[in-house]
Parts: sequence; C-alpha cells; structure tokens
Amino acid sequence: LKHIKEAAYTVVLDIKGKMLASEELADKLQSLGVTGNSNVVFIIGGSLGVSDQVLQKADYRLSFSPMTFPHQLMRLILLEQIYRGFRIVKGEPYHK
Repeated sequence: LKHIKEAAYTVVLDIKGKMLASEELADKLQSLGVTGNSNVVFIIGGSLGVSDQVLQKADYRLSFSPMTFPHQLMRLILLEQIYRGFRIVKGEPYHK
C-alpha cells in the first residue's frame, strides 16, 4: 500500500469483484482516462486474496473468474486484457 500514490485509481483483483466482458473493461479504461484518472494501479493478491486494508483502498474490485490462478499467470492475463481493452477503444481488430 505504501507504493500506491494517494491520487491513484486502485483496481483490486478480487474473487468477489465485478466480472466484465472485454468490451466492458475497455469502456471502464476509457472512462477512467476521460475523467482524469490517468494513474491506474492494479493489485493482484495471492492465492488467499488480499487484506481488508487493500480492499478498503480499492476504488474498484474486478474479478476475472471465481477460480484461483497462479500470480504470474494472472499478471499475463491482466496485461493481455488491458492491451485488448485499448485495442477495442481504438477500434482496432483483436482476437475474439
């Protein structure tokens, strides 16, 4: 938590968070940029989730699945979805 800037928009990956389609995540990313939230932080917890302190810091809770994924794999999945989201926002083709 000490590494997160106060003004950062914090997205916590949480099993109880909201599940979004890729297009919905793209809309979310675009709306953050339009509203001036240019500093977005994504937090990936361990297999036991994240602490209550981290959840309290969250501006948004996002879930990719009710399943548990290895941390390194989740980083890759998140990065791919952010990339896909920006492709969607720009109207560029993406693998579906």
